[in-house]
Amino acid sequence: MSIFLDTAGKNKLTPKQILTDPVLFLAFGFGSGLAKKAPGTFGTLAAIPLYVLLVQADLLIYSLLTISLTVVGIWICGIAAEKLGEHDFGGIVWDEVAGFLITMWLVPFSWQAVLCGFVLFRLFDILKPWPIRTIDRQVHGGLGIMLDDVLAGLFAGLLLRLAFEWGWVA
Repeated sequence: MSIFLDTAGKNKLTPKQILTDPVLFLAFGFGSGLAKKAPGTFGTLAAIPLYVLLVQADLLIYSLLTISLTVVGIWICGIAAEKLGEHDFGGIVWDEVAGFLITMWLVPFSWQAVLCGFVLFRLFDILKPWPIRTIDRQVHGGLGIMLDDVLAGLFAGLLLRLAFEWGWVA
């Protein structure tokens, strides 16, 4: 019994097909989206090493890379959905990667901040409070896949920044 998917999407792509296709490899969060259960959580976990790498750069570089990864993510997620034959397949987790980077954007690095950012982002991504849920239902394609997680990242990031300002997160 494996913790990984045997096939993905209506087109039943194999893990090997996903891991060897550069677009699908990124869309599946470096393979983390192949998890049978909670692929979004695993995708967010896969974003942490990328965040740790990017946070070492100055704010301008972090900002440019986060914006670039988000914009390119619209294309990546759209192409992945087409290849899978299924819109917003759960294993497409590049949106979680971008959403987590957005969450952590304006918060100084600490492991406490990473943990709080992870929890806040997952809560907003799973619960999808207004207007996230409305946008998730009305916007389709790669933009639709990305946009709800971008908003979840912005909301989580705002709360995390406030928690930092109020001294609740060091």
